[in-house]
Amino acid sequence: MGEDPTRETLAVLDHDFPSYSEGKVVPHGLYDIGLNKAHVNLGTSHDTTQFACDSVERWWSLHGRHDHPNADKILILCDGGGSNPSRSPLFQQDLQALANRLKLEIRIAHFPPYCSKHNPIEHRVFPHVTRACEGVVFESVPLVKQLIERTQTRTGLQVTVDIIDRVYETGRKAALDLKASLRIVADALLPPWNYTILPNSTA
Repeated sequence: MGEDPTRETLAVLDHDFPSYSEGKVVPHGLYDIGLNKAHVNLGTSHDTTQFACDSVERWWSLHGRHDHPNADKILILCDGGGSNPSRSPLFQQDLQALANRLKLEIRIAHFPPYCSKHNPIEHRVFPHVTRACEGVVFESVPLVKQLIERTQTRTGLQVTVDIIDRVYETGRKAALDLKASLRIVADALLPPWNYTILPNSTA
């Protein structure tokens, strides 16, 4: 570990307009409730549905498949907007592609509007991540990674961080024949928010 970055004196602007920045960092976190382990992917492009799905895939390849070697399905609790919107055909299209790549059933449970604060990651992980970054100017993505990696709690929370340095296209549209390619099983209870994506056997 080098010198504590919070002890350096830095001159900063009093507003964080994007036009003043030299880059961008987009965090996307996944939290394994049972193991009390979190993984945060830092994107450097745009917060899109494709980025969210790539983030899940990166977590699965680095941690999920090792921590749960016998799993044939995963449950993901999502907000209702942002990069994982509940009413987005594009998100379902990207989820289908993800399920095909991972060869796993992906069960999605969206929180209703204004209820994302009840997502466990919001009160078990992100407040502690915020505290770990407190008082530091984000000069680079590697620095953000270093700061988040030092997140810890008395209950033994583990946080790993990875950087996804890929440019994501904005303004993408779902395929016109999307419904024919989707294998979605909606729940009987609140089907717009709760559903399972099945992998295509031919994928």
